[in-house]
Amino acid sequence: MKKIWLAGLLALMAFSVFKKPQAPELYTLKNASGMEVSITDYGGRIVSVKVPDKDGVMRDVVLGFDDLKDYYPERNETDFGASIGRYANRIKDGRICIDGKQYQLPQNNYGHCLHGGTRGWQYQFYKAVEVSENSLKLERVSPDGDQGFPGNVKAYVTFTLTDSNAIDIRYEAVTDAPTVINMTNHSYFNLSGDPAAHSIVDDVLYLNASNYTPVDDTFMTTGEIASVEGTPFDFREPRLIGQDIDEDNDQIRNAHGYDHNWVLDTAGDDSVVAAELYCPATGIDLKVYTDEPGIQVYAGNFLDGTVTGKGGVLYNHRTAVCLETQKYPDTPNKPRWPSALLRPGETYTSHCVFAFGTKD
Repeated sequence: MKKIWLAGLLALMAFSVFKKPQAPELYTLKNASGMEVSITDYGGRIVSVKVPDKDGVMRDVVLGFDDLKDYYPERNETDFGASIGRYANRIKDGRICIDGKQYQLPQNNYGHCLHGGTRGWQYQFYKAVEVSENSLKLERVSPDGDQGFPGNVKAYVTFTLTDSNAIDIRYEAVTDAPTVINMTNHSYFNLSGDPAAHSIVDDVLYLNASNYTPVDDTFMTTGEIASVEGTPFDFREPRLIGQDIDEDNDQIRNAHGYDHNWVLDTAGDDSVVAAELYCPATGIDLKVYTDEPGIQVYAGNFLDGTVTGKGGVLYNHRTAVCLETQKYPDTPNKPRWPSALLRPGETYTSHCVFAFGTKD
């Protein structure tokens, strides 16, 4: 009897380890203007964003994959379109201290914890809890100890496609123990809709930010808040992304281009434009609004042609730019910066809007 019981247990364990994950679902939101946004429950990822260009031609303006299973880490370790959690961006040495207790997180990027760890929420399933023609609400239940983070957390991401061609994203989270939360969307934008032929260095960027947070050569924030005045980081007037992206500058060298957090001048007012991206080739314009204090601009410095995306296109160097609204990187270890701490009885909220339009 004991042998039979043991054999049964081993068989159950084998099934648990080797069973295939649930199949990802795809949800497509549509509006009266003809815009479409497709989102998968795997990683809460925006898979496609189809918007009209200046001539009315519909273009898909985000990187991604045709096969949803290509988002699995065993196929491609990418953050394309993901709803990042628990903590977007980096935490130094993968360590946090809450109420005197130390927690060790995965050190999955140059010795630091990046985007919630080796298997952050971008590699986990969300659950669709509300679905309509123009809105999708996803739920993520994260157990205590998930990637080393404390507390049982229930988080929500709600995507709403407006008739004015805006993707309105709202984040919420609650916890039963003190923890840190910092969520964002990690879409890779190429407003030409043709990443095989178009580099984002030819696009125009505006950032409503007078300061940024410098990094060391491991991409970790130093704790300094520095003025953009007279540096390659001054986008207070719109200019080409490629104008200074390879300039002889310590910060440019440290990040291999732009991969920095800008300190927004918007003071949490999500009615004020935080960032704007414009593609002269198509006339497509993207305005970003947020109530967060920072925005990470990543200019696709590590895209190198080794990832094959939609339509068999190789995603080469700087074929997309990410605009990630957020708390500053490593805020849990820099108490002077806006806090990401969440306690029981509190509700974390964050708001981001990607508003699309055209210019002549």
